[in-house]
Amino acid sequence: MMNWDQLICDKRLGLESFHDEKRGVRSDFERDYDRLVFSSPFRRLQNKTQVFPLPGSIFVHNRLTHSLEVSCVGRSLAGEVALQLKPRYAGEPWRGKLRDMGEIVAAACLAHDLGNPPFGHSGEKTIGAYFSEGAGLVLKSKLSAAQWSDLIHFEGNANSLRTLVHQFKGRRPGGFAMTYSTLASIVKYPYSSVHAGEKGKFGFFTTEREVFERIARELGLIQLDVDRYCRHPLVYLVEAADDICYQVMDIEDGHKLKIIDTDETLALLLSFFDEERQQHMRSVMTHVDDPNEKVGYLRSCTVGLLVDECARAFVDHEQDILQGTMQGSLIDCISPRAREGYERCSDLAYKKLYRAGYVVDVDLAGNRIINLLLEKLIEAVIHPERNYSQLLLNKFPQQYDVHAPTLFEKIQAVLDHISAMTDVYALNLYRQLDGIALPTV
Repeated sequence: MMNWDQLICDKRLGLESFHDEKRGVRSDFERDYDRLVFSSPFRRLQNKTQVFPLPGSIFVHNRLTHSLEVSCVGRSLAGEVALQLKPRYAGEPWRGKLRDMGEIVAAACLAHDLGNPPFGHSGEKTIGAYFSEGAGLVLKSKLSAAQWSDLIHFEGNANSLRTLVHQFKGRRPGGFAMTYSTLASIVKYPYSSVHAGEKGKFGFFTTEREVFERIARELGLIQLDVDRYCRHPLVYLVEAADDICYQVMDIEDGHKLKIIDTDETLALLLSFFDEERQQHMRSVMTHVDDPNEKVGYLRSCTVGLLVDECARAFVDHEQDILQGTMQGSLIDCISPRAREGYERCSDLAYKKLYRAGYVVDVDLAGNRIINLLLEKLIEAVIHPERNYSQLLLNKFPQQYDVHAPTLFEKIQAVLDHISAMTDVYALNLYRQLDGIALPTV
């Protein structure tokens, strides 16, 4: 059984020999949070698609605003859980560690999308499909089974861990040198791509296997199989914060873009609450005329409700979580009324939002762009002696090792570069490589 004393650990990856008990205003977990905020990968999220195309006159969520909101919700959720758990562990000498839950989860939430490529979730699928059914299929015989599995199941979650822990050229050991607990709280699927299954989800690439195993041993994560572990308990809170935000905020964005009308949006969000609460909320809304303000008010109430529900679910199932026997997510365990409201949001989002014309248009364009970039850049790293390749290799940032000793590492350098790109940068590079546009001077 896992225990909180071991699970909450401020040891830093790559700086283990310098570990000490710091004293000061900020905890090590707060330093994780600040380190992420000031990082380039985090800033680039502002120009990466969440669901809808990046905004013109109407501002919708991008990866950056989504991550900030998830972090806010995650901190509140973890704080509520810590408050409810403290009486349960009143006699334990490590009880004070529970207060760190909020900062760990807040930092992990900031980082949970760092590894996602441009053009939303379709970007992940496009990379995997390039190898499983596209031009990259010719490389299969030149790679090990585990390496090939990593490529055909390319996963943003695994790439987030790589972004944080890999020692890129010129960088220090340990990558961002984050705390063990924050890193473990990011890994939603704590197993290798060999266990990805039909959903294609996994938590670490072959190259980061040793690092994750080291973290798992230090924190006492239960090992279920070869390359497969139980989740760190705080992953459930990071996942719940993400589930709450993307589902509820997508509905709000759909309203702003006029894909969903006001009456339908209000009814949808009111359905989370009982009749008495609905009457109070309707009364409050009589004081404002702006439909967006009404939706914003209900969105706030809905998020608050789901935070309370998920905190209760975590505390109720804490022993199952610590034993590694928890099934499903916290959202699966909330009360029937809230669960039904959440499912209605999910169904509507799938039918009306994720299939909207301009969402599909971005997916199609992103597919074309990423495929061409993969084709050109992989050819360049495999055949660096060619004239065109030498020109193209100059486009790579120095941190990516395009001259790595193995084919797999060279391909990973390409994936590191592409997944770090913003939507706009990927589009501009595509136009240049395809001869559509010349750079401006």
